[in-house]
Amino acid sequence: MRVDVRVQAGDFDLSSEVARLREGDARVGAVVSFVGTVRDLNEGAQVAELELEHYPGMTEKSLEDIVAQARERWPLYGALVIHRIGPMKPLDQIVLVACTAAHRGEAFAACEFIMDYLKTDAPFWKKEQTPDGARWVDARTSDDSAKARWAAR
Repeated sequence: MRVDVRVQAGDFDLSSEVARLREGDARVGAVVSFVGTVRDLNEGAQVAELELEHYPGMTEKSLEDIVAQARERWPLYGALVIHRIGPMKPLDQIVLVACTAAHRGEAFAACEFIMDYLKTDAPFWKKEQTPDGARWVDARTSDDSAKARWAAR
């Protein structure tokens, strides 16, 4: 199985990353990807910039553990997680999660699972620049709820 987990400052190209993930693997019948981007509005305030910080080493290990959990649940052929750090502007790409499998159901479920766990379990800190100054972004209860639904399965 191909697993690639990266935390990086630079942007990524969806097309080339997905091509690399499935390259030469004729078993792949489904590729599902999710790209998260910076919004210009959050919690009623304009966002001029989003800065992401992480704990080097710990963050990558956390992401690898999340992918390992997905691999235990679904028969994946590949999984890719790229998460950016540093300052980003609205419209910039933040995160890419992609999964390959024989069938779409497994690929969709695994991709969603990885994203739900990433939002709650990976050690990232977000700071937004708004017209009222900088503010740290709190965890959302909706992210906890999204993760909790996987425990019932």
